[in-house]
Amino acid sequence: MIIANDLHKTFKVKKDIVNAVQGVSFEAPDGQITGLLGPNGAGKTTTMRMLYTLMKPTSGSVQIDGIDAFSDPIAVRERLGVLPDARGLYKRLTARENIEYFGRLNGLSDQVIKQHTELLADQLDMRDILERRTEGFSQGQRTKTAIARALIHNPRNVILDEPTNGLDVMTTRAMREFLFKMREDGRCVIFSSHIMQEVAALCDRIVIIAKGRVMAQGTPDELRAQAGNDNLEDAFVKLIGTEEGLHA
Repeated sequence: MIIANDLHKTFKVKKDIVNAVQGVSFEAPDGQITGLLGPNGAGKTTTMRMLYTLMKPTSGSVQIDGIDAFSDPIAVRERLGVLPDARGLYKRLTARENIEYFGRLNGLSDQVIKQHTELLADQLDMRDILERRTEGFSQGQRTKTAIARALIHNPRNVILDEPTNGLDVMTTRAMREFLFKMREDGRCVIFSSHIMQEVAALCDRIVIIAKGRVMAQGTPDELRAQAGNDNLEDAFVKLIGTEEGLHA
């Protein structure tokens, strides 16, 4: 389970202070998919970077399975699998070598790495690319490799920043099925998106973020009821209070 409590993040840009995240709080339970939905520039990626300890909040806290993320970041990282906004594959290595490298960084034995790699290759349908260097991979192939790398140590909490961004229709469908499988396994899954259809199709709970703030959160039905709209897109636009939601 992942809990964000009153997260704030400010940046100094030249002489200006930018409040990128302002008091974001939510809970992401185990066995559910929680979506962070908001327009581009809403603060989703900054929030997620604080969740997986890449960025320290100006104030507020994050707990992963009851562990404070900034008091014991190493223990927290052992419990997290992360697909960041920048996939960051090593282009001279094969997909398998990228995955194995992260397995060793997480202290896994060669036998466990092999077992987990074979399982992930089947689940992500990526056997045809395992032995290929990642340089020249398509967006979908890069994303599959990055997800397998993130999950090699079998974490119970998974954070994915726009996992379907740039994927074709068939790869997107396969990615959805993989996310559902992780939910069935009882994992805590958080993913961000600015695409309404993705969030509506995948999420048990939705956290709507705009201008660095949580504007609303709940199940899709709860958000529709809160906004008084049967259509989730119309509800989203009403809840963030601006027509920019129409482009999400």
